[in-house]
Amino acid sequence: MSGTDRTQPITMGGPAVILVESQLGENIGMASRAMLNSGLDDLRLVRPRDGWPNPRSRSAASGADMVLDNAQVFEKTEDALADLTHVYAATARPRDMIKTVLTPRRAIAEMRGISADGGKIGIMFGGERSGLNNDDIALSNKVVQIPLNPGFSSLNLSHAVAIISYEWYQSVDETEPAFIPEARTPPATKGELMIFFERLEAMLDESGFFHIAEKRPIMARNIRSIFQRAELMEQEVKTMHGIISCLSRMRGRED
Repeated sequence: MSGTDRTQPITMGGPAVILVESQLGENIGMASRAMLNSGLDDLRLVRPRDGWPNPRSRSAASGADMVLDNAQVFEKTEDALADLTHVYAATARPRDMIKTVLTPRRAIAEMRGISADGGKIGIMFGGERSGLNNDDIALSNKVVQIPLNPGFSSLNLSHAVAIISYEWYQSVDETEPAFIPEARTPPATKGELMIFFERLEAMLDESGFFHIAEKRPIMARNIRSIFQRAELMEQEVKTMHGIISCLSRMRGRED
């Protein structure tokens, strides 16, 4: 549950996730957790090996109980897909069938368009041991393959669900690619930085750091550039002043 903000609404919707012949309850639970992380809530189970409900899935879900509580169980894959208009099979082996193979990102872009037009989408995942069989893949419109290290491309079931669920969420997420979290103190002003620079440079003069006079301007500019790039906050500048004060006291003792 680390990182969960309970004050925020839980995003819901997205494609159905169909797990066919899942073997381990733990994997179903972790898949549910990955789904809710990315706002998916429609979980469908086809012939889970250890039956349903499975208590081991609950602990592995780490709080994604709403997905587990609403999970539907089917005996036949066809029944799990009956209300869907488009189905994608997540498999590393499309067998001998001629089907378009998409990366997760391309598949999600296509799914978003279908969903916007009112279509209902599902993504099938096979069991841990052998994946989807030919009959299940034949029910899909297209195949989704996750590009991975060709020398070691084996994925845990829940990892595969997490990757495709994440792509769904990321396709419309508007989070800034780089930002500084809201801080307790405002950014340092240029005036505050100048006071710090002058104090730091005075100490460096006293300690003999600028021992070559003609190089002092260049070295001072470089030092200032380092701290400018850091985009210090007001409290951080105060901390740097504290460091200088401490070093000054220690230097006085040594003298």
